[in-house]
Amino acid sequence: MRRTEKRWLLLIPSLLIAAAIFLSAGAANAGEYAALKGVNGLDTVFDVSQGNPKIANIVFWAVRDVYQEESVRALPKPPRTVVVFHGPAVKMLSTDRSGFKPEEVPEVEKFAETLRQMKADGVTLEVCDYALKVMGVAPASVLPEITHVVNGFVSVSGYQAQGYSVVVVP
Repeated sequence: MRRTEKRWLLLIPSLLIAAAIFLSAGAANAGEYAALKGVNGLDTVFDVSQGNPKIANIVFWAVRDVYQEESVRALPKPPRTVVVFHGPAVKMLSTDRSGFKPEEVPEVEKFAETLRQMKADGVTLEVCDYALKVMGVAPASVLPEITHVVNGFVSVSGYQAQGYSVVVVP
């Protein structure tokens, strides 16, 4: 047996132990949200103005986790999630990539794919037409998965009046 193969064989028990610890830690933490005690369902509106595509990909991993999280899915009522975009964030919703540096384009593409997945998951996605105008984004260039609203602040306020929790992503 080669030296490299021996090293891998010696690592197998350590890898199995690490995997067992990781999996048991995840199981132990599932459902341990004090904030969810007595909650029937989680309705959340994310108020998004942040326009950096790399940061958006990191943040939206966590946004998706809110409605996909096992503890949230275990609540009596299924989660309802809305994302309202305004400010610089609307530039990332356009199929026109000319406003981005070449190295940012893959991040914008990744973000667009995340939004497509979220829409397929049943998430409501809205863009503020006023913000599109101010930011110089052609309304026709916005991804088809996103619904246009005249004023995103009206949407956020309306969802809040319906009992949705507002999470601001500046």
